[in-house]
Amino acid sequence: MPRALLLDLGGTAIGSGVEAMADLAEREPALREVCARRGPLGPVADPEWDEMITGGITEREYWHRRGAEFGAALGRPGWTVQEFMHLLFGQPGLRPGARRLAADARAAGVPVGVLTNDLRAFHGEDAVSEHPFLAEFDVLVDGSDIGVLKPDPRAYAIAARRLGLPPGEIVFVDDMPGNVDGARRAGMVAVLLDYADPDAAFDTARAALGLGRRAA
Repeated sequence: MPRALLLDLGGTAIGSGVEAMADLAEREPALREVCARRGPLGPVADPEWDEMITGGITEREYWHRRGAEFGAALGRPGWTVQEFMHLLFGQPGLRPGARRLAADARAAGVPVGVLTNDLRAFHGEDAVSEHPFLAEFDVLVDGSDIGVLKPDPRAYAIAARRLGLPPGEIVFVDDMPGNVDGARRAGMVAVLLDYADPDAAFDTARAALGLGRRAA
């Protein structure tokens, strides 16, 4: 039975950028055209998303490209990816299903960690202190700090070491297929989150950890 929970942050524990684009299009009419391309969720095909999913570009490169595109649409050439993320997310909170899962895991004595690639890179040096929900996790591993990004096997090894458990005793949830594949190769119990039904992934992780059914 796995004995620890490890969550990706953006797209998993919190909502994804492509989900946030729908709200952004309503707030910023000038961005409706570029927001129509939002990964698997938009009405217009998003070739760069498809290129990222197949490994042609990194997730970081995808968001840098989209940030430049959004900046141009707003007449802000040269703005940073951090400015783009602030516009896109504001002050994000945890998905309710992720919050329930993390709380139930910790109540059962199961350590809960985060393994993210780009917290500081995308949200700035003060990201950790500005997001109080991060205090709900026992371990935070940010690729921006360690210099290794998922799906590099070293990222999962570092997270496992900080959780104090072998990879085979950790359940990992992520929204990127490549990261899930990387976790599985590293020996973790890996679960892919589908934006259409995020709670299904949390329920799968809950079952793998023996936490029982979530409250209705």
